[in-house]
Amino acid sequence: MAETPQQLALIERELGQAIAAGKCWRCGCFHTTVDALGESSAIRDPLESTLADARRRFEPKRYDCLGCEVCWPAMARNLAAELDPAAAEGRHCATEEPAPREGWPPLPGDYSVVRYGAPVAVCTLNSGDLSRTLADRRPDGLAIVGTMHTENLGIERIIKNTLGNPNIRFLVLCGEDTRQAVGHLPGQSFESLFHHGLDERGHIVGARGKRPVLRNVDTEEVRAFVEQVELISMIGESDMDAVASMIGACVQRNPGPNPDPYRGRVVERILVSGTPRLTLDAAGYFVIYLDAGTRRLVVEHYTSQGVLDCVLEGNSTGALYAGAIERQLVTRLDHAAYLGRELARAERSLLDGTPFVQDAAPGEVSDLAAGAACPGGACG
Repeated sequence: MAETPQQLALIERELGQAIAAGKCWRCGCFHTTVDALGESSAIRDPLESTLADARRRFEPKRYDCLGCEVCWPAMARNLAAELDPAAAEGRHCATEEPAPREGWPPLPGDYSVVRYGAPVAVCTLNSGDLSRTLADRRPDGLAIVGTMHTENLGIERIIKNTLGNPNIRFLVLCGEDTRQAVGHLPGQSFESLFHHGLDERGHIVGARGKRPVLRNVDTEEVRAFVEQVELISMIGESDMDAVASMIGACVQRNPGPNPDPYRGRVVERILVSGTPRLTLDAAGYFVIYLDAGTRRLVVEHYTSQGVLDCVLEGNSTGALYAGAIERQLVTRLDHAAYLGRELARAERSLLDGTPFVQDAAPGEVSDLAAGAACPGGACG
């Protein structure tokens, strides 16, 4: 085959790139490629010295695949398949597109999942643009990236989502930890958690934020989190290249998946679907509209027989639904949720001047509701 020397040179070039990259030495992609090429006589003999050099670089495997944008072992193996198709047989994770893992992360948040098997999580604190840029660039080794604005719920979510993935061994804190008007300092609080832990009341010792109290994680979870993850503090750094470089440095030191992952309580996530049955509130229903003259929200309450018995007026959602509850004009939770939603929409319309039309309550009409009069479709 006239192209064989050229193909062998290309394979050797890609293997040389992997040999020079320390991250490949402990990666399953590199190990399986070298082993596969060594089983092909068409490749083993002419590249004997290169394959031997590659094996000398082998370190104990710490990960199957980092999902690198450019994977030199995968490229070498694809080239080898042109000379010997058997060299490409079998599962080779490097050629597979990294995909989110079902069930991880367990809790929602302002983050982007890049790949499950990577070792680095990045929290950009209050720098949303940096988070989005890193998610788009997808540097090798990045598992997940997102923001964090509070030193309580934000930290709790990072702890629980990290413990749900034993592959994550580094947490890079970067971006702006701005002292906002409300006094949140999530980055400083997270550093304090790593250095000083929690007191008996759940307060992060040494944290200067407004509410550094963790109510949804216990000391055992915090201990497991600190043992699994190494904190890399780059607070104040918003240069994407600098953060990407640190991710690469973490990859070089990756110890592999946590050998003793935390097995705590799993928070159930439930996908809610279907159309609910609409049941009228025995206390009656509401009609909401805007009074352009007084710039107020107006809520009319009708009995279940359609008789107007009360009119509430005000400028805020909170005051109006508090008044409705105080007067026992709402007795069902679904009716209260509907009233709150529609009042919030009406308040936005009052502020920005857009037209407001009250939506019908969601759901299929039940037998009880079928004969009721609902002005403007507004019954709840």
